[in-house]
Amino acid sequence: MHMDQDLELRHLRYFVAVAEELHFARAARRLHISQPPLSQQIRRLEEIVGCPLFVRSSRWVKLTPAGETLLERARRSLRNVQRDLIDVRRVGAGEVGTLNVGFVGSAMLTTLPETFRRFREAYPRVHLRLYESFTAQVLEGLQNGTLDAGILRDSDPVDSVNVSTLFSEPYVAVLPGTHRCARQRSVSPGALRDEPFVYYPRSAGARAFEKPFSLFEEYGFRPQIVQEASHWVSILRLVGAGMGVSIAPSCVQRLASTEVVCVPLRNAKVSSNIELGLVKGDSRPIVDHFVRCAAWRS
Repeated sequence: MHMDQDLELRHLRYFVAVAEELHFARAARRLHISQPPLSQQIRRLEEIVGCPLFVRSSRWVKLTPAGETLLERARRSLRNVQRDLIDVRRVGAGEVGTLNVGFVGSAMLTTLPETFRRFREAYPRVHLRLYESFTAQVLEGLQNGTLDAGILRDSDPVDSVNVSTLFSEPYVAVLPGTHRCARQRSVSPGALRDEPFVYYPRSAGARAFEKPFSLFEEYGFRPQIVQEASHWVSILRLVGAGMGVSIAPSCVQRLASTEVVCVPLRNAKVSSNIELGLVKGDSRPIVDHFVRCAAWRS
């Protein structure tokens, strides 16, 4: 079998139409072709793939497990071709293209907005699409091709993504203004041994979740999380309301209200890294331009 030689885009288009309609006559009408050539092309596709994609009876058509898998991949392939054609048209129209960048929300409290501004000024014809999410989801977007670049925090290693550190920042203790340590110039992680913690979920990124906790494990304990929240604004508000304490990258103190105090941690051996994630082997100029803008201060 020589799939790379035999498989054509029309096979995938025809297959998706039949898979969505589950009816050959309706699929043929949708494709503006007659039914016999459609049936013939689907049989040809099954020969190329080497297994049945549909179970047929006189009254109904169903996808086989292999057909269900191909439907997902075929849609993705057709989407990618469509996206590539759109990019080519934009280049032809002098727009240069689209750059999809995912980022963690806390990075917006650092120099990231300046990076985006510099990129937009340098490449005004590029359509810069920004997607705020957690590190884990940004990595997922890089892997599945929906993102071209990602700004991450303390990411977990992924085979298909190259990660480089842009800069590091220390952690701070986030305390209610009424806390006994709130007026101190710095606080030891050990001083928070018996405190309830407000923290974001582990699903946002395992390394980002565990890294600051290693500071407490040096003192023989692991913080007890009593309340989870997905964004730093929520975490700080909950700390300010007296629901517990937290630990955060120092940039988060920009969000602190009068009810919350951010105190530097004493003798902290780890810091938090803001990172740039790129798909391995992606050497497009549009991505290189963004890399240069992101790395300008690191």
